[in-house]
Amino acid sequence: MIKITAIYQGQKHCEATHEPSGSKLETDAPKDNHGLGEKFSPTDLLATSLGTCILTTMAIVADRDGVDIKGSTVDVEKHMTTEGPRKIGQLKVVLKLPKTVPEDYRKKLIHVAEACPVKRSLHPELMTPTEIQYVL
Repeated sequence: MIKITAIYQGQKHCEATHEPSGSKLETDAPKDNHGLGEKFSPTDLLATSLGTCILTTMAIVADRDGVDIKGSTVDVEKHMTTEGPRKIGQLKVVLKLPKTVPEDYRKKLIHVAEACPVKRSLHPELMTPTEIQYVL
């Protein structure tokens, strides 16, 4: 079990603390939802969680298999719904990995990306199209 504690600081700003490490992060409501947009919004953190979870899970498997993916990047585009209740409608994921990843290993990385714990925790209604480019 991991505990995260957050405190509301006013002006739609919160500060969260990761209890085991003491690491802190701050959030703000986005400009289009009564905030100043000065920091990650809570929904931005969900997009960040998805992208970093995919990279981390791929790194765990690649390291175990002796495949170097250092320098890989992920871009996550968050699209909010425009109708109905305010929520994330889509998280478009684009991964850029080294060209040196063996051809016969790439299918495994696609499977790993699709099976990361954050992605499996999201509601199936949330679209998360994922593209992998071997360009680095």
